[in-house]
Amino acid sequence: MAKLTAEEIATRIKTLAGWHYKDNAIGKLFQFKKFMDGIHFIGKVAAMAEKADHHPDILVNYTRVTFTCSTHDQGGVTEKDFALAAEIERAFTAHPG
Repeated sequence: MAKLTAEEIATRIKTLAGWHYKDNAIGKLFQFKKFMDGIHFIGKVAAMAEKADHHPDILVNYTRVTFTCSTHDQGGVTEKDFALAAEIERAFTAHPG
């Protein structure tokens, strides 16, 4: 899957509220009420990522979880990253925490 251009990324990122583009990746910080809420959410995202065979970088800071998506073998952002980001958004909207 080909790396997207800066213009394509700028257009696509507008469809994902709160996501940003930086350092050849797209990312977003998610806030949870409790530490374990974020950890349970990471488990859901991990299962989705494994199924898609496309894995985000994950940073945990107590009740804050940041997901960063980039297609490493392409050296930047591809459609795979936007697809995973959209799945993360849907899962967060449905997440009870």
